[in-house]
Amino acid sequence: MKFKSTSWLNANEDELIDEYIDSYIEFINDLPIWQQRKECLSGLNRVSRINYWSSKDLNIPIKPGDICYFEYGQAFLNEAGYQHFGLVISKFNHKAFVIPMTSNRKTIRKAIESKGCHRNHLYYIGQLDGLDKASVLFLNDSKYINTCRIISVNAHLDPESSMFNEIIKTLKHVIFSGNVLE
Repeated sequence: MKFKSTSWLNANEDELIDEYIDSYIEFINDLPIWQQRKECLSGLNRVSRINYWSSKDLNIPIKPGDICYFEYGQAFLNEAGYQHFGLVISKFNHKAFVIPMTSNRKTIRKAIESKGCHRNHLYYIGQLDGLDKASVLFLNDSKYINTCRIISVNAHLDPESSMFNEIIKTLKHVIFSGNVLE
């Protein structure tokens, strides 16, 4: 889908809704089937959860160290989006600071090969109990999210463990180091 003019910024509400629906249908139809499914699931998850205050409304208690299946939502290129696992680092005011993760083989290989590189935004955690595959954290995609985005709690990494503490240290470096800007 090519970039369209932003003339819709000044449209009235009815025109804006029509433009959005028409553009969204065109957008969805242009996606590959696998991505159409993820896009639609994300949209439906948002519609069904938009009024939930937190994961407590879903009877899903969480704590730091939990590895959860999240609805990250629709995303731009190079952002964590749709449904993925993530590590809960902390909780504050109904939100969780999370690090998205993947089990993509190429990303795992890249994380292992670049371990110790100060510019690395990936952190290999291996296969933890409760997970089916080895995984990698995307440190540069960490963020606070509403805990109602949690679909399930699947595993746990002890926040007192050396790995969790190394993740925090590496995360601080990624967030606050000028070296990560490219």
